[in-house]
Amino acid sequence: MNIFVGSLPFSIEEADLRESFEAYGAVDSVKIITDKFTGRSKGFGFVEMPNDDEAQKAIDELNGATVQGRAIVVNKSEPKPEGERRSFNSNSRGGDSRGGYGGGNSRGGENRGGGNRGGY
Repeated sequence: MNIFVGSLPFSIEEADLRESFEAYGAVDSVKIITDKFTGRSKGFGFVEMPNDDEAQKAIDELNGATVQGRAIVVNKSEPKPEGERRSFNSNSRGGDSRGGYGGGNSRGGENRGGGNRGGY
């Protein structure tokens, strides 16, 4: 079972998280999600446990538990439907592809009248 763990303290290490879940059974993998630029924890991660009964017991007992002063959130991780992962490729500007200043034509007429007015 894949388990989501949220509201993690930013200082927690994967080894610490593994140890918390190993108290309930075997752990296949532990992954704390980090920012790809800073390397800092994003405050959530995933734990994979092969035995569903042990995983459910860990969820039941660790959800709401305090870890380093923070109440963590623990629940079964449901995979997202395939279509929902495409948000990074979609046009998030709502279809406006003219650029940040309204395109090149909006400033075309501004200086027409002032070119030959006594040396301005």
